[in-house]
Amino acid sequence: MFQIKSFVFSPIQENTYVLYNQFRECLIIDPGCYFDDEKDQLQSFIASHSLTPVMLLNTHCHLDHVFGNKFIAETYGLTLQLHENEKEVLSFAPTSGLKYNMPFDNYAGEFILLKEGDTIELGDDVLEILETPGHSPGSICFYCRKQNFVIGGDVLFQRSIGRTDLPGGDHETLLTSIRKKLFVLPNETVVHNGHGNSTTIGEEKLHNPYLK
Repeated sequence: MFQIKSFVFSPIQENTYVLYNQFRECLIIDPGCYFDDEKDQLQSFIASHSLTPVMLLNTHCHLDHVFGNKFIAETYGLTLQLHENEKEVLSFAPTSGLKYNMPFDNYAGEFILLKEGDTIELGDDVLEILETPGHSPGSICFYCRKQNFVIGGDVLFQRSIGRTDLPGGDHETLLTSIRKKLFVLPNETVVHNGHGNSTTIGEEKLHNPYLK
């Protein structure tokens, strides 16, 4: 069974996730650690729980979700996994960093490409890949059917949705992704998103003003 640990990193207040199991393996999703103390915090959690990181995953590649990619990849010898359509977004991320006065060293290694229908397996636990473009052209969500949760990036928030005014964003595409890929999941499915508090599919069906 997955255990989920979240961290809030950087001035942009991004949610970074570590998912780990009883075999002390873990995967790291959207490492947004920017400052050295944030990198230390993430590394200390992994060490204190005697975890072995085996995968590095991005839901999408806007700068706040990729600040720590290079650090994680080099520290643990991992290859970044992402959707094909996020490679260009990742390459642009350092330019965005300069605009926000947050320069950083980008990941520059090989890629493992993910697409709809692929699965991520960690021991006995499985995450299904859902393609959910709109906020970003290659946004994906990681769905755990057995435990009823989604690691959703910036697609769906509590009473909100991801912004679509950045390059590659499209409002109608995002709404379609939410309705066709997320709102078909059980109402009790917990959405662990990229910023702010988690929510559930049922709550957002009832109360999200963007999806009425």
